Amino acid sequence: MSTSFGRVDAENNVFVTDGGVERKVGQYTAGDAEKALSFYTIRFADLEAQVRILEQRVKGGVDPKNLKKAFEALNVELVEPNVVGDIESLRARVAAVAPVIEKHAAEKVEENKEAVAAALKAREELVLKAEALAAADPAKTIWKTATVELTALFDAWQAGQKNGPRLPKSEADALWKRFSAARTKVEAAKRAFFAASDSAGKAAKAAKLALVEKAEALTSKGADAVADYRKLLDQWKTAGRSNSKADDALWARFKAAGDAIYAAKGEQVAVASASQAEAFAAKVLLLEEIAGINPEEDLAGAKKLLAGIQDRWEKAGRVARDQIAQSEDKLKAIEARVRKAEAEFWRANDPAAKARKDDATVKIEEAIAKLEKELAAATTKADKKKIADITESIAARQSWLEAITKG
Repeated sequence: MSTSFGRVDAENNVFVTDGGVERKVGQYTAGDAEKALSFYTIRFADLEAQVRILEQRVKGGVDPKNLKKAFEALNVELVEPNVVGDIESLRARVAAVAPVIEKHAAEKVEENKEAVAAALKAREELVLKAEALAAADPAKTIWKTATVELTALFDAWQAGQKNGPRLPKSEADALWKRFSAARTKVEAAKRAFFAASDSAGKAAKAAKLALVEKAEALTSKGADAVADYRKLLDQWKTAGRSNSKADDALWARFKAAGDAIYAAKGEQVAVASASQAEAFAAKVLLLEEIAGINPEEDLAGAKKLLAGIQDRWEKAGRVARDQIAQSEDKLKAIEARVRKAEAEFWRANDPAAKARKDDATVKIEEAIAKLEKELAAATTKADKKKIADITESIAARQSWLEAITKG
């Protein structure tokens, strides 16, 4: 039995035609001639599969070293393979990938050069970062963070050694020497810092204990101690830190004293708030009382009603800042309306009366005098908020007085 590339003789010897020359590749005794030829044809198919895999790996960009080993192994196997098939075509296919493998090998050499350069650059960056940590001011360094950063740099260095390309020894050694020196400097600075910090911590503890005792002594003054406590708090912020347990315990005592002082202040504010609420309620009623004022039709009645309201308004007291628009501003609007009506009245009826003062003018001057006394008292106490509010009230009444006088 025979095919284009081989035959089997009567003794089941199998021959292949390779390069025009027939040679024996083996003998198959386990079956007939067809099975014998099939056995060696299958072996050829296996060999062809290896060639096909090599071609695919070349196209896939497999590492040139591995490709070269596979290429050389196939060349040896294709010298006189014991198979039946087109052996010459396999040799031609293997030979065809040889220049591609060489090209990939040359490219790999260039890539290695680039990889080495990149690795050296990466090592240099690690060195520079380590040297920056070493050059930092120990007093301003956050040592927990710096330690984590230095450890990360060292881990990156080791990863580069393990997974990166082999570097020229002279350059690698020089970079390691710098990196190691930076690490040593950081560790030495860290030890020195914590030694000094321990001493400073003891001083901070003593200073904070003194502040705690002062704060606790202030609690007997209640709300009046708020300003003094805030001064102690400012000193606390600049006292530095001792060990964490001592700081926590001292801060708990210091804060407890502050809480007591602020609680007393809160009670004082609550009383003031209640007074302001009462004043607001009274002024709301006054506004309702004056809501129907009509100075355009009854100027004298309007002025009389307004003067009475103003007097009771002042006696009602102060309202909260966020309620001014709901009370003071509404009264000012009514006052402005009366001033406008009076000005129009004098312009229309008696221009010579602009220089005279009527009962309303007297009331306003009395109100201004009273407010000025309150302003003097507030100035003595340095109550900035009260000074601002009284000054605004005086200005409003002076404006009205000026309108009456010039109107």
